Amino acid sequence: MPKLTALEVRHRKEPGRLGDGNGLFFEVTGTGIKRWIYRYKINGKQGKYTIGRYPELSLEKAREAHQKARSVVKEGRNPAKARREKKLEVIEQEQAQKWERTQTFEYIAHEWISQQKGRWSNEHAQAVLATLKNDVFKSVGNKPVDAITPPEVLKVLRTIESRGSLEIARKVLQRTSAVFRYAIQTGRATYNPASDMQGVLKAKPVKHMPAVFDKELAQLLKDIGQSQKIHITTKLALQFTALTACRSGEVRFAHWAEIDMPRKEFHIPAERMKMRRPHIVPLSTQATEILNRAGKLWGTEGLVFPSVRDNNKPMSDNAMSKALRDMGYKGKATPHGFRSSFSSMAHERSGFASEIIEKALAHEEKNKIKGAYNRAEYLEQRRDLLQWWGDQLRLLENS
Repeated sequence: MPKLTALEVRHRKEPGRLGDGNGLFFEVTGTGIKRWIYRYKINGKQGKYTIGRYPELSLEKAREAHQKARSVVKEGRNPAKARREKKLEVIEQEQAQKWERTQTFEYIAHEWISQQKGRWSNEHAQAVLATLKNDVFKSVGNKPVDAITPPEVLKVLRTIESRGSLEIARKVLQRTSAVFRYAIQTGRATYNPASDMQGVLKAKPVKHMPAVFDKELAQLLKDIGQSQKIHITTKLALQFTALTACRSGEVRFAHWAEIDMPRKEFHIPAERMKMRRPHIVPLSTQATEILNRAGKLWGTEGLVFPSVRDNNKPMSDNAMSKALRDMGYKGKATPHGFRSSFSSMAHERSGFASEIIEKALAHEEKNKIKGAYNRAEYLEQRRDLLQWWGDQLRLLENS
């Protein structure tokens, strides 16, 4: 029968031991440490096992631990050694579990995204993570990356397609494949199951931005120049967009600090470019004329084409599109359509090589390594190309 009570244990202060039966003792050391010990014998040899300290280990918990230790002794094993082995086993299990987590698709995807810092904007990184969270992690996120099969990847894609999200399916395939490639590069996979999905996605209907050419483009340029319905800021921004073949966002957020008038260049920083790489736009004589007019109207500090209501804010993302609609070009022309006009007419008539035209449009270089170093590549050729384009637009407007 147990000899100790919780009250006795609580009030014991003098050094010494109190027995509780079957080798369990409550001990107070000369330094005031209170602990539970178990004295036992194995093959006639005396042993002492420290179960734990009081009050962290109550009388009730000490008795439970004592019973477990007695069971170990009955098997002829040292309870202290058995406890160390148990701790090592737990550590090994935790390490194994941690290692297994580092092999899962979700873990590797997070790691891959974190490796893109400096190359991607935070917004793009969040967008990539969101597509994987929404459509991939719930299906294969917890699986070892090297155990995922092509049919499993296909099932993910078909689920997305079934809700009509063809563009999301394309992005998911692209990003999933990139995760598998990273897993191979870091030694956690030997095969990319997404690489076998080429051609498996449903074709997305091609949706071209409305654009005009030749006589229609000539009329559009005349209408913009002569319109009394649109504000001068919007008018100049539209003309500058047409002359530079830039995206509307690149023009709307343009700052004078990005304009190098002596060199006739527009330096767009990476964060405003679709491909997140800085881009230099050579400025034609006609484009610099637009900038000179804008500078005389609003000064040469801050935004080049500010909002009509607040010079410290950029014009709205709808301003140029609305201006074209108000002039009767709804469904016929858009600010982005100027890029299509430039691309088609330059490829057909300018005599410049395709890679120069594509570079002028800031289209992604297929060779990523080469693309990282060539923001100024073909600069002089592009300068001549955009001057050709400026001259073409001037001729059309005056025809």
